[in-house]
Amino acid sequence: MRECKTCHVAMVDEGTPYVVPLNYGYHFSDNGLLTLVFHSAKEGRKLDILRKNNRVCFAITNEGAPQQTDTPCNSGYYYASLIGNGTVHFPEDPTEKARALSLLVKHQTGREAHFTNEQIETVCVFKIGSTDYTGKRKAKSSQ
Repeated sequence: MRECKTCHVAMVDEGTPYVVPLNYGYHFSDNGLLTLVFHSAKEGRKLDILRKNNRVCFAITNEGAPQQTDTPCNSGYYYASLIGNGTVHFPEDPTEKARALSLLVKHQTGREAHFTNEQIETVCVFKIGSTDYTGKRKAKSSQ
């Protein structure tokens, strides 16, 4: 989660799958709730879909170095991934939106950021809440 900067969010548009790659921020609560935060323009296909159906699937993957063996079928990549299902929420409270945007900027750049109400009003902020997620990893051995 710390190293990867892109989350693919999948949704359903009247029976048709639609997936978008998005920059994100995140927070884990003590009770296991994962909150992913995003920002976007205030209108567009993605938002139209999410407002009709707020159930989503997401995938975060950090590809590492290739793993090569003598047998091509056994080759692959070292990786870490997290996938899950969740629901989208659109916060309207400026304080909550500012907190979400600060999480996103901190994750993406490593810097603290503060936002004015005017800046907050120019973007749409949405969150995915999930307790239905799992991680998997194929780590390179230290040998």
